[in-house]
Amino acid sequence: MKIAVIGGGPAGLYFAMLVRKRQPAWSVTVVEQNPPDATFGFGVVMASSGRNSLHAADAESHDALIAKMAFTDRQVITVKETPLVIERPDKGGAIRRIDLLEVLQASALQAGVEIRSGVRLASLADLEDLGLGDADLIVGADGVNSMVRHEDEAGFGTHRSHLTNHFAWFGVGKAFPSPALVFRQYEGGSFVAHYYPYAADRSTFVAECDDATWHRFGMEELSPDHRAALFEKVFAAELDGFPLLSNNSAWRQFPVIRNARWHSGNKVLIGDAQTSAHFSIGSGTRIAMEDAIALAQAVGEADGTIRQALHAFEQKRRPEKEKLISASERSYLWYEEVGNWLRQYTPHQFVYHFMTRTGRVNDQRLAAAYPALYAALQTSGATARHGAQP
Repeated sequence: MKIAVIGGGPAGLYFAMLVRKRQPAWSVTVVEQNPPDATFGFGVVMASSGRNSLHAADAESHDALIAKMAFTDRQVITVKETPLVIERPDKGGAIRRIDLLEVLQASALQAGVEIRSGVRLASLADLEDLGLGDADLIVGADGVNSMVRHEDEAGFGTHRSHLTNHFAWFGVGKAFPSPALVFRQYEGGSFVAHYYPYAADRSTFVAECDDATWHRFGMEELSPDHRAALFEKVFAAELDGFPLLSNNSAWRQFPVIRNARWHSGNKVLIGDAQTSAHFSIGSGTRIAMEDAIALAQAVGEADGTIRQALHAFEQKRRPEKEKLISASERSYLWYEEVGNWLRQYTPHQFVYHFMTRTGRVNDQRLAAAYPALYAALQTSGATARHGAQP
């Protein structure tokens, strides 16, 4: 069996390592456009549920990742300058993206995977030049702008759209004391900061605003530096003099990628190439790596054809993934109306609706998981429904 994995991000590397461990005689090659030491991005989060999945799939790489993670047991949500503290029943983890990739690269190489870095494919026809034109299976793990998907959108049944909010990922040269969300009204605009520490001296900072705010402040005409400066001003109290650090920090409107079919012929999609998960649920990396786990199991244990294995992968993985993607969709629809919620709700009402926005957390689950927070919300009267949500 010869497998070509397009994309050397977490999903591609993890799948390659897992399937090679299951089938050591197979040829598994990862083709990645960036060099092996590329440092695009900052830190990524990994909740306990995701870490449990990784441990069950491969304890060795899981332990190597845990050793490089930063852990916190609380989160702060600030609305209209009112902070509410959420004590977590389990610790949330975050890791430098480069550390995540280095651990997975090392694990893949140790398993016998070949990694070809710094190779940009214009089309799948370019696999011929790499000796991979006869691959039995092509795995598209190449992100939201997937070339594998783009070449066969009809086969995959691709649908794409974009949200209206604007966002960019930055770093900050300090470790915030805990993950936090700050929802702030500033000079008639609605601004959001999502930030979390991932190392002793570094944090990720996601800057976001709704479309009305984007145009109100003329951000379409501002340079990237001036946009960053505006957010530094809006969140000066939190940044405490530290600037926002750019690293491929492009401003975007979130691309919603969906595919009616996850495989076409001998090609299969995983991660964001297949279904983009909104960053507001903090599960994108987890979902992508769990795709890799499911695909490696289906392919590695197959006793039929590749197409039968891909069908089995989709049949087994899709129901569970759709629950998470549904939560992602409800979350981003909520964020699309963030300006309305800031105008409509008190801070406690806002946080209550935020915590229940995906439909996966009802009052009973909220009270069980976060008793102190729920008691505060109940005392304030916030648990009585106020207004409609999407």
